[in-house]
Amino acid sequence: MCGIVGAIAKRNVVPVLLEGLKRLEYRGYDSAGVAVLGAGGAPLRRVRSTGRVAELEKLAQAQGLAGEIGIAHTRWATHGAPSEQNAHPHISNGVSVVHNGIIENHDELRARLRAKGYEFVSDTDTEVIAHLVHSNLQSNAGGAGLFDALRRSVAELVGAYAIAAVSENHPSSFVVARHGAPLLLGIGEGEYFAASDASALVQVTQRMVYLEDGDCAEVALTGVSVTDAKGLPIDRPVHVSLLTAAAVELGPYRHFMEKEIHEQPMAVANTLEMVTSAQSVSPQLFGAGAERVLRGADAVLILACGTSYHAGMVARYWLEGVAGIPCTVEIASEYRYRDSVPNPKALVVTISQSGETADTLAALQYAKTLGHAHTLAICNVPESALVRASDLRFLTRAGPEIGVASTKAFTTQLAALVLLTMALAKLRGRLPREREQALLKALRHLPTALQNVLHVEPQVQMWAEKFSQRHHALFLGRGIHYPIAMEGALKLKEISYIHAEAYAAGELKHGPLALVDRDMPVVAIAPKDALYEKLRSNLQEVRARGGELHVLADQDTKMTGGEGVQVIRMPDHAGLLSPILHTVPLQLLAYHAALERGNDVDKPRNLAKSVTVE
Repeated sequence: MCGIVGAIAKRNVVPVLLEGLKRLEYRGYDSAGVAVLGAGGAPLRRVRSTGRVAELEKLAQAQGLAGEIGIAHTRWATHGAPSEQNAHPHISNGVSVVHNGIIENHDELRARLRAKGYEFVSDTDTEVIAHLVHSNLQSNAGGAGLFDALRRSVAELVGAYAIAAVSENHPSSFVVARHGAPLLLGIGEGEYFAASDASALVQVTQRMVYLEDGDCAEVALTGVSVTDAKGLPIDRPVHVSLLTAAAVELGPYRHFMEKEIHEQPMAVANTLEMVTSAQSVSPQLFGAGAERVLRGADAVLILACGTSYHAGMVARYWLEGVAGIPCTVEIASEYRYRDSVPNPKALVVTISQSGETADTLAALQYAKTLGHAHTLAICNVPESALVRASDLRFLTRAGPEIGVASTKAFTTQLAALVLLTMALAKLRGRLPREREQALLKALRHLPTALQNVLHVEPQVQMWAEKFSQRHHALFLGRGIHYPIAMEGALKLKEISYIHAEAYAAGELKHGPLALVDRDMPVVAIAPKDALYEKLRSNLQEVRARGGELHVLADQDTKMTGGEGVQVIRMPDHAGLLSPILHTVPLQLLAYHAALERGNDVDKPRNLAKSVTVE
């Protein structure tokens, strides 16, 4: 989604702003811009572009853009088409504003401001904020400055926002505010910064202040001043980010998606580090007080979106089959708007890579209003809003995931959900010592097994060459591998733009079989499990209609290749952990199919990494 960077220093901050935008490109955007104030009261200057940040950088250099205070933005269109006039920053009489989020009452504010004589030149909701701040500056009878004008302005906004603003009449600071969209401050040596994501600032500092909902802050060379939602001064703690500049660089890889697929063995190993040398699984993995909460839970409610939702669907099979606890998995964007029957004894589990997914955060808050008192966040970002809003938390240690298509975040989420399953099963008396030891042994071997799976990449590349010429694909799985089929279909369509659908294989004869012909490749996940023979029968139905099969099979299955049947044998049979391993070839298939089609793998069209708007 949209990205914000702000800076104030006794040097030219344009390179800092542009480098910050480059590090936010992974979030997805369609335009970018920067506005700066020069030294000595120089007027506000702005450059915007509908191209990549590299194009913006060329424009800034060509125009000699420089300044000691500035704000910058990458925009993912919500209100108004991608265009230079809709790109941020927006300006109103010397006030410049950038904004992430959606202002729901922008129409009413627009009408009021037009009545005051303000002229609108864009289709965005953000321009309303710029005019509103200027209007409040003008009406400040006591001569209060930009900070007070922003505080008064955000009190009139309905919706979600992270805002940064500068004014050429107040050249000694910039101001920020947040509600429902992430925003943080960076603390340097005599210079200060703001951003929507820590990765934008690791080039200049690792000392971060995470703002809370309702916070406003003034950022000057003398330091930062923060007020809370009630307007009271407050000191927010300084965190030292573990994120490094090297962690968000490509290294020897062509794309971040490729890098992150190959980082999965290490990411999973890091996530499981606390149990690799342990002799048992402890509820304390999920935080202080976890044992009491988990022991008292009589059900699990999982809330998530997209890939994280698929992780939750896999977990339902584990939680019900191993722990014997009822589990419901809800799409967060649907759950938050429907009437449901709350169970106060249920454990509410939210899953998100960024911890800033708007629908998941809103669903969590909705669950709380229904009386759900016990919450657990499974997340990759320790300082995120989701983690802070939850009683318990488990931090996956995937490291920064830059590619829009989630890969290592998914497999580390699954690893975390296995541990949750084991902890609940043990507390419910359903995990005998021998079973616990066997699962711990399998988890210790999992990073090696993932590394072995990566060796099938050349075979997957051969599949991808054929897939790249197709317009549709069908993914099949049974039981716990059905959600993995869904994840495989999602990856293929979001990166290669090939239309793909996933079905439980037993449902073929209830409709989808009508689509099967020689132009419809069918991918089947076929581990040797209790449903293997059932799946083989479903695949015969495909072959009988001339469908071309691409099968991921275990080593010891009877599945053989031949005319119309391509088989890749997985190096390891992982039993309960099989879904984690079978995910990797499907990620590779999407990646290589996208490469064959010449797509921008890390920045697929119309999509964003961190979905912070509804």
